Amino acid sequence: MIRKEVFKGMFVGLIATIFGLVFAMEIFGSSDNYAVVIEQAIAKGFLGKLISIGAILNLGAFFIFIKKKQDHRAKGVLIMTIIVMLTTFAIKFLS
Repeated sequence: MIRKEVFKGMFVGLIATIFGLVFAMEIFGSSDNYAVVIEQAIAKGFLGKLISIGAILNLGAFFIFIKKKQDHRAKGVLIMTIIVMLTTFAIKFLS
């Protein structure tokens, strides 16, 4: 039962990150085509920063789960945020 709640939190964290990434691409991107924005981000070396900005929405989801006393879901959001952090580190240092 606890694992299920953690996975629900991870799913919410993933969805929040994706929505945040799309929102960041809308604000900072120079095209309406997301593929073009991602290609430009890779070429200019700021894809990791774009993903990090997208993960800011996880903060809201985390505090909502804490406020509702759904600690296991909050743990899942935190785990997803750490995965996003490791991904951005890998992008930064491997490219």
